Amino acid sequence: MIEVKNVIHQYKRDSEHQIMALNDISLTVQEGEFLVIIGHNGSGKSTLAKHFNSLLIPTSGEVLVDGMLTSDWDHVWDIRTRVGMVFQNPDNQLIATTVEEDVAFGPENLGLDPATIRSRVDEALDKVGMGGFQKREPHYLSGGQKQRVAIAGVIAMRPEYMVLDEPTAMLDPKGRREVMNTVRHLNKNEGLTIIHITHYMEEAIGADRVIVMEEGKKMLEGTPQEIFRQVELLKHLRMDVPPMAELAYRLQKKGLNIVGDVLTVDEMVSKLC
Repeated sequence: MIEVKNVIHQYKRDSEHQIMALNDISLTVQEGEFLVIIGHNGSGKSTLAKHFNSLLIPTSGEVLVDGMLTSDWDHVWDIRTRVGMVFQNPDNQLIATTVEEDVAFGPENLGLDPATIRSRVDEALDKVGMGGFQKREPHYLSGGQKQRVAIAGVIAMRPEYMVLDEPTAMLDPKGRREVMNTVRHLNKNEGLTIIHITHYMEEAIGADRVIVMEEGKKMLEGTPQEIFRQVELLKHLRMDVPPMAELAYRLQKKGLNIVGDVLTVDEMVSKLC
């Protein structure tokens, strides 16, 4: 379990001024959960993501990973082994000349024997749908394929939690679908705890829980249905909603009686037919 307790994080702008990036954030991430954190740029969501594995330390408050404080340097290695990070730009995460060498980088740093590393590399690539790409050069891959290789590199280290900080922001629609299908598979079929940071609202559909952030504060928390029925509040927070939730909202404003929450095309069809 990851626990965030009354976390404040301030960035120093200059010698006299500081910027409040996180303002009294508290939340808990349960094992096996698919948690999505959404918000527009500058909401604090990426700053929060970096607290989950000690990349940032709170100005005040505390973050605990399975009972270990992220601010305790004696536990940083264990925390970063348990909490894997995937970032926005896959080109900044791939460092080797072949796919298999890149995925093997983490397990090698764990000091594992060659046979175990080989097994983990092949297994991780299979889980993200990149089996057979071991000898390929990363720079010849598509954006979505690169990001899946980056995810495989995290999987190969066998983390308990995976934090994805806007991993689809630089991808085309096809690449986004590839990555999100992979992430959902890892959560539902492999039991990996997922913390997904995004500004694409439709990527929150199917999550167990959604947190909405604004100006460093946690503004809303609930299931996707509970969050996206609050269309006017989300728009006030300068955010969009999934297309079908938007359509349902507009139809209701026109007087059409649509009962219940609508987030997908299939749900909309069932309401209208």
